[in-house]
Amino acid sequence: MSGSDYAAMLEVAIAEARKGLAEGGIPIGAAIFDASGKLVGAGHNRRVQNGDPSLHGETDAFRNAGRQRSYRKLIMVTTLAPCWYCSGLVRQFGFGTLVVGESRNFEGGVEWLRSLGVKVIDLDSGECASLLGEYIRANPDVWNEDIGQE
Repeated sequence: MSGSDYAAMLEVAIAEARKGLAEGGIPIGAAIFDASGKLVGAGHNRRVQNGDPSLHGETDAFRNAGRQRSYRKLIMVTTLAPCWYCSGLVRQFGFGTLVVGESRNFEGGVEWLRSLGVKVIDLDSGECASLLGEYIRANPDVWNEDIGQE
């Protein structure tokens, strides 16, 4: 799969992040694709909107994808490096590939996932970094609460 395919997949996650921001939430989006690039599920962080600390972008996309026979050949795409909770989801269900929009604002469990054999592609998207970075500057208390830094 080419970098342009991953960039196109990331656009779906970015659209989800923008939905979350428009709803008053944290702009983090995710999408799951099969090996051919077909969208399986998408979602965004709705912790603020729903008052649910477990409703991260990756978990929302995962829930929206429904039960799968196997996750090994699926690609998890997220606008931000996944936190430990979402990294655990990637590991627990055996996703073979993780595409990260950016890891500047938060590194998460990327290196841990790599050490376990997950193919991690960090696209280092300026758009993703800016979208979340601006949110963090405007809402530091919400962001710190979201990542457990209260």
